Amino acid sequence: MTPRNHLYLVDGSAYIFRAYHRLPPLTDPAGTPVGAVYGYTTMLWKLAEDLDKADGPTHLAVILDKGSTSFRNALYEDYKANRPEPPADLVPQFPLIRDATRAFSLPCIEEDDLEADDLIASYAREATRQGWDVTIVSSDKDLMQLVGKCAEGGGCIDMLDTMKNQRIDIPEVVEKFGVPPELVGDVLALMGDSVDNIPGIYGIGPKTASKLIQDHGSLVSALDAAPGMKPGKLRDRLIEGRAMAELSRELVQLKENCDLPIALEDMKLGPVPPEPLAAFLTKHGFTSLLKRLEGGTGSPARRTDLNPARPETPGAAASAGGNRQPLPDMPPVDRSAYECVQTLERLEHWVARAFAARLVAIDTETSALDAMRAELSGISLALGPNDACYIPLGHGGSDMFAEAPPQVQRQAAYDALRPLFESEAVLKVGQNIKYDLSILARCAKIDVAPIDDTMIISFALDAGRSLEGIGGGHGMDELSARHLSHTTLTFKDICGTGKKAIPFGEVPLGKATEYAAEDADVTWRLYKHLKPRLATEGGSRVYERVDRPLIPVVAAMERHGVKVDRSRLAQLSEEFAKEIARIECEIFGVCGQEFTIGSPKQLGDILFDKMGYQGGRKGKSGQYSTDQAVLEGLAGQGAEVATKVLEWRQLTKLKNTYTDALQAAINPDTGRVHTSYSLVGAQTGRLSSTDPNLQNIPIRTEIGRQIREAFVAEEGHVLLAADYSQIELRLAAHMADVPQLKDAFASGEDIHSRTAAEMFGTVDRDTRARAKTVNFAILYGISRWGLGGRLGIEADEAQGIIDTYFQRFPGIQAYIHATLESVRAKGYSETLFGRKTWFPRINSRNQAERSGSERAAINAPIQGTSADIIKRAMARMGPALVQAGLPHVRMLLQVHDELVFELPEEDVAAAAPVIERVMAEAAAPAVALTVPLGIDIGTGRSWGAAH
Repeated sequence: MTPRNHLYLVDGSAYIFRAYHRLPPLTDPAGTPVGAVYGYTTMLWKLAEDLDKADGPTHLAVILDKGSTSFRNALYEDYKANRPEPPADLVPQFPLIRDATRAFSLPCIEEDDLEADDLIASYAREATRQGWDVTIVSSDKDLMQLVGKCAEGGGCIDMLDTMKNQRIDIPEVVEKFGVPPELVGDVLALMGDSVDNIPGIYGIGPKTASKLIQDHGSLVSALDAAPGMKPGKLRDRLIEGRAMAELSRELVQLKENCDLPIALEDMKLGPVPPEPLAAFLTKHGFTSLLKRLEGGTGSPARRTDLNPARPETPGAAASAGGNRQPLPDMPPVDRSAYECVQTLERLEHWVARAFAARLVAIDTETSALDAMRAELSGISLALGPNDACYIPLGHGGSDMFAEAPPQVQRQAAYDALRPLFESEAVLKVGQNIKYDLSILARCAKIDVAPIDDTMIISFALDAGRSLEGIGGGHGMDELSARHLSHTTLTFKDICGTGKKAIPFGEVPLGKATEYAAEDADVTWRLYKHLKPRLATEGGSRVYERVDRPLIPVVAAMERHGVKVDRSRLAQLSEEFAKEIARIECEIFGVCGQEFTIGSPKQLGDILFDKMGYQGGRKGKSGQYSTDQAVLEGLAGQGAEVATKVLEWRQLTKLKNTYTDALQAAINPDTGRVHTSYSLVGAQTGRLSSTDPNLQNIPIRTEIGRQIREAFVAEEGHVLLAADYSQIELRLAAHMADVPQLKDAFASGEDIHSRTAAEMFGTVDRDTRARAKTVNFAILYGISRWGLGGRLGIEADEAQGIIDTYFQRFPGIQAYIHATLESVRAKGYSETLFGRKTWFPRINSRNQAERSGSERAAINAPIQGTSADIIKRAMARMGPALVQAGLPHVRMLLQVHDELVFELPEEDVAAAAPVIERVMAEAAAPAVALTVPLGIDIGTGRSWGAAH
């Protein structure tokens, strides 16, 4: 008779944390923490050895949690929300633990959107259906629901707690819960779980839950019986908590029908090949285990003789070099392996393979950078390392006699790719995929979803980090160099520069394939390297809840654009030109000669050499500095020419940047201006816009209002501007827990007047203005000198104001101190949504660098949280408006704390409360704010009129 197969499923996550807490801090020769890796390796080795001596497994696999979120978060957003972030020195060990598993030549299984428990349940049930016995190596109470389950073929499930060396079968489960395994989930649903944040029913503990299920036979029966119970707290809790108990039952229910990424037969145990294990042990300095592998007498027991040295400034060390991760286990880039797809048959072959793979990296090649004017030259796909192709669609010389190479006809290619790109079953990964979304939507009428973006993932992980010689950007070239140690082909390499540059559509297909397919290949590799880090380094929350949902929203905003009044812009340009000429004449009159005002050298010579103003300082170039701060200082001393130059600069900048540039930016096909938003342009997470930049239009000046008047609505429509009121001060009141400020916001009181009353004892125009300056300045970590300069007072007096502020609002000072201590220790700050901003120079010996980092670190959690909140509002806005029957309300612009919409006049009354509600509730339920978010809404035919 053939022996029955016996599958062992190891709960790897439990092993990891047990290993971490078993050993003291250890580091390998490269300085990487490896205490948990060493412990995990010894535990896995011992398990294999013990099982081999006993009547052990025929098949074995290690199952891990891939991310911090799963499908349960869709059922209950706060599921596992209470779990603390993993210890900082454990985070870099997660990928090494996966390496350790593979070094033993054991399957290491993890899947997106699933927990390890669900994969274990699915594998266990499938194995028993095939007649196999299954042992789950874990002590997890949730998995005890599976114990004793047997299939018709004879296979049964038990558990093994290796820490207690105890088998867990039905009697052990009954002893622990008072009920058999099939009712464990009902007990868990009543008692809840604080670790996983499963609510259960408040006030019902394990004993009461167990007795209720014993007495009534099931959760449903216990809840149904509640109205007939004798009056009391238990009865009331069961009735009031029924919905939470039913939700909790769904949360604890194991998913037993997951797709199995690795076949059961592929888990068959065999001898461990010594080479990969030896290489792993050598790399990480596990000498005792290496001796054991080689036949020595060394024991894999606990060792503490690895180098435990720590950097003197852990925050700086972590932020400066912490993102040079171990290289992925992938072959080198081989551009010769890429395929140029020139027939529909081959394209359909790649599409079929992509459907089977369920993940495809994509990239588009175009004729220009402007997504609203570019033509699509081709599309590249990647399904794995060196497994990539390029599909040319618009190649051929610009000369009418030039012969175009064989290519798939455009519409046929679009028709073949559309099912793949729009399939919910296949994840599409891109590098700055927002651009590709717009290109494919405009040129091919394809709506790509679902998506992931390696650029945005990198930003969620490493905003502010840098690596010497590579930098801290999130473009593909930098990411490839930083993480893959690979230098990519550049656009200049392929298309040339200057007068000899050619459009991409004229590049020979061989070269074009190498360049385009490499982009998709590198994107695929970066994704496989970066995405797992989100879960292990605490980036999943902000990426999944804030950043990723925003990508298609911003892409749609860019495509829709905003209408501008060309004639009004031309009129403003003419008016500004006349005003600039008038100011120039006045400047020349004061200076006694004409010169080029825009030349810093000529201006500096005039101010400091000819006119003799004090405070001039020369830089390395030998010329005087004439920056904003210098001119403002001179203006404060009464220098009329400095005031006029500042006015001249502002008008010149506005004319060049807006009234002239906006006319040139009007798209001839749409008649609208289409700005481009960067989701990684500001370190704190704020959106930034370019081509044209709409973020820097002056907010409160008359000139800024005039420029906003040129932004208009289509006929029959109006613009609606919705602006968060003093959101950063509100967040500061919440995050620093300042009762006076929270009370003021809750009662709708003017916050600056309240601050003036607290600090100066009286409220008038002057004290309110001073209080407003102090409110914002201190949140930006301003120094006594900086505040003195803003208020026009001496530094000592400014220090007195700062001291008084901290005395009246001690929570602000405590927040600043706690934030700086945290950033110095960890190297990064965090928003309320978990967005990290790294500060590599926070512990610098250079005072200027250190002070600058400290000022930025104080404000980053507040400004970053503000950015996260408006992003969440933007992502939720479209569905909320559609649900309210308002599909014609379009979001056009995001400028700092403001959203601008275009909508039919008749929809204003219905849309305004929806927009206000979505913005006001944007933080919830992920973050419960203790201050209300105020929103100011205005409407008008123009953006200016809406303010």
